[in-house]
Amino acid sequence: MDIRYSTGKEAFKRMDTEELRKEFLITGIFKEDDVTAVYSHVDRIVVMGAMPVKETLDLAKNIDAWKNFGAKTILERRELGTINIGDAGVVTVDGKDYEMKHFDCIYVPMGTKEVLFRSIDPAKPAKFYICTTPAHRPYPVKHIPLESAIHKHLGSQATSNERTINQYIHPDVLDTCQLSMGLTHLEEGSVWNTMPAHTHERRMEVYFYFDVPENNVVFHFMGEPNETRHIVMLNDEAVINPSWSIHSGCGTSNYTFIWAMCGENRAYDDQDWIETTSLK
Repeated sequence: MDIRYSTGKEAFKRMDTEELRKEFLITGIFKEDDVTAVYSHVDRIVVMGAMPVKETLDLAKNIDAWKNFGAKTILERRELGTINIGDAGVVTVDGKDYEMKHFDCIYVPMGTKEVLFRSIDPAKPAKFYICTTPAHRPYPVKHIPLESAIHKHLGSQATSNERTINQYIHPDVLDTCQLSMGLTHLEEGSVWNTMPAHTHERRMEVYFYFDVPENNVVFHFMGEPNETRHIVMLNDEAVINPSWSIHSGCGTSNYTFIWAMCGENRAYDDQDWIETTSLK
C-alpha cells in the first residue's frame, strides 16, 4: 500500500511539478489479477483498483496492508464503494454475488468480512475502481445499476461543458457514513468539468479520469483559488484534492471521471463557489 501524507497550503505553494505529482497523482491503478491501493491521510480515504482477469481477487488476502488501519480486515471499521468501468464482472459480498455490468456501482458496508472480484469473461475483464473511507456503523449493502443512479444533465456546447452527472452513492440514493461517489461523462466537443470551480471545506475529493483517448491528456487544476496549479493526467489516473483546494479539469478531448468524496458533510451542494474571473 502506497501511503500519502497530508500537505498543507503553505507547503503546497513551494512544491515543484515532480513533488506535486508524487504527493497527489495516483498512477498504475489497474494491474492484471492484482489489487492496488493508495492510502491518503486526507480524511483517510483509500483509492484502489481491482482488475481480475484469470483469477478471483480477494481483498482479505491483503491482510498485511490492512494492518495500517489496526484492523483484521479492510472493512472492520470502513465502508466501500466500487464502480465497474470495464466489461461485466461479479462482486461477491459475504457469499452473495452481485453481477456488475459496465458502469454499475455497489456500496459495501462496514463489518463486511469477504469481498471478492471476478470477471465474467477473462478476454473482456472487469475493472473495479474502488474507494473506501472510515465508518462508524453499518448500512445495508446496495447494488446500484447505472439506470438506478440519479442523472443530471448540465452545461452546454456553448461553454464546452455539456455533461451528465450520475449520482450513485449519494444521500438521495442511500445512506452511508460519509462516502459519496458518482460518475460524470462529458459529451463530444465538451472538455471542461466543475467550472465555475469551488471548494468544500468540510470534505475532500478524489477525481479519477478515464476514457481519455490515446494521445490526449486532462489538465487537472488544484490549489487555492488565488494561486492555482495543474497536474497533467493520462487515462486511468486519479488525483487527491484536499478540502482547501479547487478541483477542476480541462481535456484535449472529452472524457469521463469518477468523483469520490468523504468528510464531515455529505450534502452535495455544500460548496463554496469561486467566480471564474477571480481565479489566479
